[in-house]
Amino acid sequence: MKKKKLKGSARKTAAAPKKTATTSRSTSTVALQGTVSKAKSPKGELRHVSWSSVAVEALNPLLGLHFVVGENIMLARVLLKKGCLVLEHSHPNEQVTFIAKGALKFKIDGRDIVVNSGEVLTIPPNMPHSAEALEDTVDFDIFNPPRADWINKTNNYLR
Repeated sequence: MKKKKLKGSARKTAAAPKKTATTSRSTSTVALQGTVSKAKSPKGELRHVSWSSVAVEALNPLLGLHFVVGENIMLARVLLKKGCLVLEHSHPNEQVTFIAKGALKFKIDGRDIVVNSGEVLTIPPNMPHSAEALEDTVDFDIFNPPRADWINKTNNYLR
């Protein structure tokens, strides 16, 4: 039987960020460009990663982010302080959010949805959404495909 190789990589890019999303903190929806990589994924590898070995990027004083990337999927650990706002945006990536600690209030599909510790929210591709941290929160987000804007550090709507 032929063994299938697993792919995974925490990618770090030193290139200067490109302006692909608005940096304005207005309430308008940000439709994110460049969130899906058009490049072919590198040959995969099996990896075992400790979160403590992946540097946390401080995107703003209330928001930290680090992630691990596979061939077709990304797992992000998002650290939000109480009061942190993630502006309304959409992306072509499917998203699954798991709250490990704390609570987030999402505005999505015309309603408020509070996701508490131990709960999961699935967000289909291209669905506008925003979030507010109701308390200090540890959030795990899974994206398919991986978020190219996060990998390339062009996620200006979070900064």
